Amino acid sequence: MSSHTAIKQVTKSNFTPSLLRELKSHIDCCDFISLSSIKTASATSASPWQRRLLPFDTAETAYLKAKLTAESFQLLNVSICPFRVDGSKVVAFPYNFHIFPREEVKVGLPSHSFSCQASYLESLAREGFDFNLCIYKGISYISRVQESLARQTNTTPLDFRIYSKSSKSFSDSLFIEGIKSRILYWRKACLASDESPHGKMPNSLKMLILGTQTYGKRPCMTIDVCSEHQVNLVFQTIHGISDSLVPLRVHDEGGITKSVQVVLSSSEEDKSALLSDIQRAEEEQNFKLRGFREVIDLISSSQKPIVSYNCLNDFTFIHEKFIAPLPPSMHEFACSLKMVFPEILDLGHLMKEIGPLKNAKNVSSAFSYLNRQLFLPIKLEVPFQGDKDAEKNNQVRNVLKITSLFAQISQLLKFNPIEGHTNVFHPISRMELDAISHKDDTINHATKQEEIAKWSTHNLVFIWGFNSTSSLNLKNQLKSYHPKFNEDFTLRVVDRNCAVAAFKRQGAVVELLKEVEAGSSSIENMLSDGVRIAGFGAYKKICEIGLWDGELADSLQTVMLSEHTKMHVSVENNTSEIYWDSKLMLGPNEYLEI
Repeated sequence: MSSHTAIKQVTKSNFTPSLLRELKSHIDCCDFISLSSIKTASATSASPWQRRLLPFDTAETAYLKAKLTAESFQLLNVSICPFRVDGSKVVAFPYNFHIFPREEVKVGLPSHSFSCQASYLESLAREGFDFNLCIYKGISYISRVQESLARQTNTTPLDFRIYSKSSKSFSDSLFIEGIKSRILYWRKACLASDESPHGKMPNSLKMLILGTQTYGKRPCMTIDVCSEHQVNLVFQTIHGISDSLVPLRVHDEGGITKSVQVVLSSSEEDKSALLSDIQRAEEEQNFKLRGFREVIDLISSSQKPIVSYNCLNDFTFIHEKFIAPLPPSMHEFACSLKMVFPEILDLGHLMKEIGPLKNAKNVSSAFSYLNRQLFLPIKLEVPFQGDKDAEKNNQVRNVLKITSLFAQISQLLKFNPIEGHTNVFHPISRMELDAISHKDDTINHATKQEEIAKWSTHNLVFIWGFNSTSSLNLKNQLKSYHPKFNEDFTLRVVDRNCAVAAFKRQGAVVELLKEVEAGSSSIENMLSDGVRIAGFGAYKKICEIGLWDGELADSLQTVMLSEHTKMHVSVENNTSEIYWDSKLMLGPNEYLEI
């Protein structure tokens, strides 16, 4: 991939309907769409347990962690690249959208707030990311659900709908008579001034005499209202006076109707032209209101396959920011997402089909390996001229790496990579949640001792309350507590206060936890030393109820104290498979920071 490949940078100043039409034409002529994003945080091995993919995370707990991250942090940048592959040639149209949550159109939504990871923002600054551009010129957006709610509580700023009649009270009748007489007098005066024997008066003089305003070049008057009911009465009254009158809503900053403008048209043709102008203005307002979500809707309507890396991370953000609040379970999330994007392919899973790439931690390492070790000539062609400043940012260029890597892997596999690989959201072992890592572009080849093992969640037990300074010492300490700890098991430390053991023998964990629940004398020494254990069900419960504050040991202790004692065994009836990657946690000879 050429270092001079163009990328079109888009901010609110050039985000227009014409650019959207251009993007649509590029999507229509392509077969795939690659996607990458930049956020205010990135989960790495240094992240706290709440946002770090751990080897004992199932698809469900990984989703709940991704959900927490998407709800807490913010998207700053989304790169979209429609492309098509023709043998060794890839034609791509990369767009880089800067986005920022602001209310461009006042519809009464609450102000946005989000968290930031200071170290990650610092790394973005070193990469050349322009935060001023993002904040001041980023494209705003609103989710589908937010737009729907806004339209239920507030009409659009220019709304000329006629509302149905309703029962009227005595005060309503007085209000109607008052505004009716005002409108009739104003309309008569406007028409009389146009028919004056002295000829038509200048507009400025006519407006001064009538005490009226103008809507464009048409005369209009304003009727103040203090409730939606009064708005309805005004609309009914105007509808009963003349077809030449057009009522328009005027909103305050909170999106509430504060008055109704009454515009006088001069003829049926003039009224049609007025309504066309209003419709055009409303479409412009809607475009500004939806903002970047117009791009998401465009991708959705195309039904084209989307290629990304670590889709669970990217698409929890996309669902939460642009579609609707994230559902409580992975199954509901997958079903909801499939209705919007029917085919999503995770490049991380596809990389596992290539032997040497199984240990690749990110897109950069896989891309560098293929370019170094294999001859896979891929010619990337970008037909338009891009922004040179955007091209310098490696994070922005990641969408092109995803595009090229997908083409290279497709060449190697020699089959349609979409078949059997779409809509897979379970965790990818040995994968960094951040798609780029410039510090390490190498692939480490695992030894037999480091190979990723498949375990059942019923074989896992969580341990906390220990005072050992290394996991090796902890393992020896556990052996002195109970004979079960003399069996074959793997021990890894999650953080300085919590560890997890994976037993090789099926049923060993259930037997151990039953003894704990029964208060067996064999575990008295362990309990007296303050060491506690729990099954996987306790960890799953923590993720389900959102007990994210503090360290994992504190959350486990809270669950064990608040739930029934059978939580020690497991609250789930069905076991889940996990892929135990020893490199994701501290090894037996590594020391804890105590």
